[in-house]
Amino acid sequence: MSNNFSDLIHYFRTIASQHVDIGHSISEKHFYRFELEEVLTGLKKVNYPSLILEGYRYSLTDKLSDHVMKERSGAFMLLGHLNDISDYDAMHELWDKLEMICDDIIVRIKSDKRNPVAKAVRDFDLGSVNVALIANENDKNYGVRCTFTISSPLSTDMNPENWNYNTNVPHS
Repeated sequence: MSNNFSDLIHYFRTIASQHVDIGHSISEKHFYRFELEEVLTGLKKVNYPSLILEGYRYSLTDKLSDHVMKERSGAFMLLGHLNDISDYDAMHELWDKLEMICDDIIVRIKSDKRNPVAKAVRDFDLGSVNVALIANENDKNYGVRCTFTISSPLSTDMNPENWNYNTNVPHS
């Protein structure tokens, strides 16, 4: 099963659009990718709550050379904003609300794992999910950060069409 970061972006954009408390749309953006350009240009004016998908990193595990797995580690954040950061009751209510949205997303992913259309999360490892409360007092943003792993088989069959063995290799 092959999937890529674009599939994950599309999946989480769909989540942000379909969850009634997030409500991402073309006219009111609530979904962001945590990429340098979008952070510098798009996150100065953020609609809340916002779902921010971070890029992932991956590693390979070799299970006796015939069962190679690609282990993608990624994360998303759900952020809200407080006007008064000394209002601890409001802070805790915001964290509670965002935790419930995070739980909704995890339940949705669990449901979508069996859906052949949702190939981005087919190999989502629910046992790898970790959630932490986050706070940025300077921006008055509070939220939750969810880390996860997507494990999928990686074919070790080399595709000869991707290689030109007749190329002269330069000496310098």
